[in-house]
Amino acid sequence: MKSTGIVRSIDELGRIVLPMELRKTMNINSRDKLEIYVDGENIVLTKHQFACSFCGSCEDVVDFKGHCVCKNCISELKSK
Repeated sequence: MKSTGIVRSIDELGRIVLPMELRKTMNINSRDKLEIYVDGENIVLTKHQFACSFCGSCEDVVDFKGHCVCKNCISELKSK
């Protein structure tokens, strides 16, 4: 892992602010979802990517009634 040298405090509600420079570099926008993982003693944040419920693809995924489905699987479902 690469250190950024950035140190932030946690507020009373347990929140931290990601610096603007980091958000721009990592293409993280307002309202984007982040996944939180624990790796030993480390907390890891990753930008959430929606994956197709059927094939696991992250390409061209849309939400259909609360389920993520890629365009390829939609086409396959239409043909059946």
